[in-house]
Amino acid sequence: MTQHADIGLIGLAVMGRNLVLNMADHGFTVAVYNRSPERTAEFLSGEASEAPIIGTRSLEDLVDALERPRVVMLMIKAGQPVDDQIDALLPLLERGDIVVDGGNSRFTDTERRTGRLAEFGIQFIGMGISGGEDGARFGPSIMPGGNIVAWPQVESIFRSIAAEADGEPCCEWVGPGGAGHYVKMVHNGIEYGDMQVIAEAYDLMRRGLGLTPAEMRPIFTRWNQGRLDSFLIDITRDIMGVLDTDGAPLLDHVLDAAGQKGTGKWTVVASMDQAMPTTLVSEAVYARIVSALVDERTTAAQVLTGPTGAIQDAPDDVVADLEDALYASKIVSYAQGFMLFEAASEEYGWNLDPGTIASLWRAGCIIRSRFLGDITAAYRSNLELSNLLLDGFFRDAVVAAEPGWRRTVARAVTAGIPVPAYSSALAFYDAYRSARLPANLIQAQRDSFGAHTYERTDEPRGRFLHSDWSPE
Repeated sequence: MTQHADIGLIGLAVMGRNLVLNMADHGFTVAVYNRSPERTAEFLSGEASEAPIIGTRSLEDLVDALERPRVVMLMIKAGQPVDDQIDALLPLLERGDIVVDGGNSRFTDTERRTGRLAEFGIQFIGMGISGGEDGARFGPSIMPGGNIVAWPQVESIFRSIAAEADGEPCCEWVGPGGAGHYVKMVHNGIEYGDMQVIAEAYDLMRRGLGLTPAEMRPIFTRWNQGRLDSFLIDITRDIMGVLDTDGAPLLDHVLDAAGQKGTGKWTVVASMDQAMPTTLVSEAVYARIVSALVDERTTAAQVLTGPTGAIQDAPDDVVADLEDALYASKIVSYAQGFMLFEAASEEYGWNLDPGTIASLWRAGCIIRSRFLGDITAAYRSNLELSNLLLDGFFRDAVVAAEPGWRRTVARAVTAGIPVPAYSSALAFYDAYRSARLPANLIQAQRDSFGAHTYERTDEPRGRFLHSDWSPE
């Protein structure tokens, strides 16, 4: 087969086929392969019929269709299928060829694959891609990492198809090994948090104030025109206006059991490994787990007592405070996410740049928002910034939002409406701003029952002591 394709792509599900069309729109010739030949044929006779796309019926044909060094991109299910596909490709590739994994792989798998393929002289890139099917088609956020030698050879392709913010492609090299997929993992964890803080606002307005989706829609519209301007607020506004066939809000007919695919959990596990408190993401993951206990909750609702859920304060005041709570909690969530980046970067030697990461998320991805421009500016203006909460802009924003944030949490607790994201974010904020915490008692307890030792406030750090804690 004549060698003239710039890149080959394996996997023609929605994301894969839309990325292929995006590449073709930008002048690249793409060879495609899918394990189901029928899907390839359907794609070529439909959407791709007029595009510079080459269909292949085997991996051998795919590899033969590529210019050297060959670039093969995988858009398949994460986990063992990726390893199986790599094993099938290895005998067909040569030293210097490039394999790109664009799926939601776990970063530890990407670390392993980068090292393994390097032994064969194959350059591996683990590339986080966010934006859903529309992003893939018209411009996603792209987070590449892995073998840096490969990046100059594929950079033009991926920067061309990425979304743009302020004239910059939302695609930049993140770091070695599993860095790209780590950044995508944390992106998804933060996405869990963003969705939860919006859901809590909805719940407080629905149960606490008795507002209908139609009555909430102007509120989300107004929020989307200000500091909360984002893709997720935008689609939430639209969701509030969709009616079912019976004329009722479609949202009211959706079962309250949230699904998840694992990247949020991975973020929480990674935060435990790095001893970093991503408490809001953790609560967002647990909120989905609790939501899935539909039958148990239905039973518990009949036997467990508590407040009715009604909020008696003026609706306008409640909504104004809700905006503050949502905004402040969101700031805390991102601050925690970037704390995790700093710890992981040091642990794995990735040299992650927080300003670059924030800039990649300004457009194309699910968490894109005006807010991310502010984060990018904060890290670019202060290269030594240790925590987002210490940046002047965000410090002032949280201080201004704090009273409404506290009132929101208090109202929710009084009304019996769970707000795990708002309350955990507030608890972290109060802990982070406390010069002294009750952990001294915990250390005394640990030393008392297990001789785990402790440090003294009047001694240099690093000197550990043990005492007899018996009153006698």
